[in-house]
Amino acid sequence: MARRGSSNRGRRGGHDPAAGNRTAKLGGIVHRIVAEGIESLDDERLAMVSITGVDVDRDLHRAIVWFTSLDDDHDPGITEAFEEHGGRLRHDVATQSKLRRAPMLEFRPDVALRSAARIEDILRESPVSDADGEEI
Repeated sequence: MARRGSSNRGRRGGHDPAAGNRTAKLGGIVHRIVAEGIESLDDERLAMVSITGVDVDRDLHRAIVWFTSLDDDHDPGITEAFEEHGGRLRHDVATQSKLRRAPMLEFRPDVALRSAARIEDILRESPVSDADGEEI
């Protein structure tokens, strides 16, 4: 039986509560550095892009960077721009975070925000009915 406070590191299926703190902290750092980095890039495709979140995997080797833009029709161009500038952004993460090894950056559009906005638009357009079915 493991004592309270002992490390489960190296055990299969063990839970390391500090791992969640490390990934969350690194996610915040990557979020800030990438957001600042895209502001400094001279690329029109990234002009209206916002970083909405970063998910770092448990071993800190990969980070999924979620983005959204005001112009949804240009996602392929945005993805292409991130592919072109991904190396520089990763270098920025490496130098500014002082990590021994910066995580690989994977850029994905944040469709959850778009879906939520679309649902809000639909709800705004739909008439609201009371319990008797009468429009309010």
